[in-house]
Amino acid sequence: MAERPKKRPCGPGEHGQRVEWRKWKQQKKEEKKKWKDLKVMKKLERQRAQEEQAKRQEEEEAAAQRSDRGRPYTLSVALPGSILDNAQSPELRTYLAGQIARACAIFRVDEIVVFDEEGQDSKTVEGEFKGVGKKGQACVQLARILQYLECPQYLRKAFFPKHQDLQFAGILNPLDSPHHMRQDEESEFREGVVVDRPTKAGHGSLVNCGMKKEVKIDKKLEPGLRVTVRLNQKQLPPECKTYKGTVVSSQDPRTKAGLYWGYTVRLASCLSAVFAEAPFQDGYDLTIGTSERGSSMASAQLPSFRHALVVFGGLQGLEAGVDADPNLEVSEPSVLFDFYVNTCPNQGSRTIRTEVSHRRRHPVLLVIHPWAFSQDLLKYSMYFCTSEEGTRSHETTGVDGYEPPRGCWELNSGPLEKQPVLLTSELSSQPQFKCLF
Repeated sequence: MAERPKKRPCGPGEHGQRVEWRKWKQQKKEEKKKWKDLKVMKKLERQRAQEEQAKRQEEEEAAAQRSDRGRPYTLSVALPGSILDNAQSPELRTYLAGQIARACAIFRVDEIVVFDEEGQDSKTVEGEFKGVGKKGQACVQLARILQYLECPQYLRKAFFPKHQDLQFAGILNPLDSPHHMRQDEESEFREGVVVDRPTKAGHGSLVNCGMKKEVKIDKKLEPGLRVTVRLNQKQLPPECKTYKGTVVSSQDPRTKAGLYWGYTVRLASCLSAVFAEAPFQDGYDLTIGTSERGSSMASAQLPSFRHALVVFGGLQGLEAGVDADPNLEVSEPSVLFDFYVNTCPNQGSRTIRTEVSHRRRHPVLLVIHPWAFSQDLLKYSMYFCTSEEGTRSHETTGVDGYEPPRGCWELNSGPLEKQPVLLTSELSSQPQFKCLF
């Protein structure tokens, strides 16, 4: 007779099945608790890592701001386009415009305003130069040549088609400004043009910056636009087909890195439009007119400024522009400017040509010294030097013991915080003198 199978133990205590179930349940609870604790720990670690990364980023930005060598001020130059009418041939007109462009680039001019001292409206660069004697046409040709020379060589084909005004542009000397870069030259900023090429949805446009590879930017822009690109320091691997960059303001190289990034060209229909159509919100806070009838610079007391404008006259001086301007009800140009100065007293010629006023050998130099720096305004102490001997004798004896060079006079003063620097150079303890006018 077969034995009956034993019953499965189900009672408490000695019946092991229920005891094993309780242990398993308790074990699961402990594992679940450990898993929750681990999850909370990982979340806290991620938050801590994000906070540390944000803190490092803030410290880097603060360090970048402390070491920021940007230039907060701008220098603008205004001159009449009629100076080209004095040239006897198209080649000489072109070369004269090239002299103006190169002088402005050497002395770091940020804006060139070409005004019509005869009062004709020429606000566009459309059309062709039709010869000497055609009112307004010289302004257009001068503005076009200035724009052509300022544009980097690898972008000229995209922005400047064949034109009669640029017929002899090949004889001009290049500006060789910092933004005119070679193909393999490394730089934080570059000028480029947006290419007409399709990209994936959500991706930025491609920009030709004159390098072996195109740059993919962070925005979708219209093809044909000229943009300033800030290249990422950590580029993609060499096998990638493009670089990466960010579109920034064209003023960032000047305000962030202290680089000279070329000039802009603006056309004004008359002398009054030079002031009325200023691109800055509050206009120019320092205006200087130059004339042989101006006062001596020894009596000038220049204030601090953010946007300075220096205006040159044509063959007949600034008086001709004032007389031809229908918007001006004054007879003397001096009332239009904060300072109306004679940059070359006791001159040996009856007139000083406009292009000669920009040359380096002019004896007037401007040395600028920073006051206490603030984020709102960087103030300066200025000195006009009237002799090369004075510039050669210029030496810095320390912040507290600084003495102005011989042959110069102080235009304003204040406690110096750093070594002297110049309007036309980056911050440096050894100034290199450059002409302003």
